[in-house]
Amino acid sequence: MRNIKRLIFFVIVLFVLAVTVVFMLENQQPVALVFFGWSAPELSVAVPVIFALLAGMLIGPVLTWVARLRKKPKSRLA
Repeated sequence: MRNIKRLIFFVIVLFVLAVTVVFMLENQQPVALVFFGWSAPELSVAVPVIFALLAGMLIGPVLTWVARLRKKPKSRLA
């Protein structure tokens, strides 16, 4: 059973990587982003999209962790 779970996980990871590579290969048009006056160099469209995805994947769990820390009951010193 454990080997089947590992195999399924490995297949899912390979699928996500393959989809990401295909996405990057299909979106090669150059784009320059401007953010509060800061101009980024021209990159393919896929690069900022993937960076935004990764940032969202990091920000979500961090905000959840912070919310859980705030909800923890504080220990009472008697």
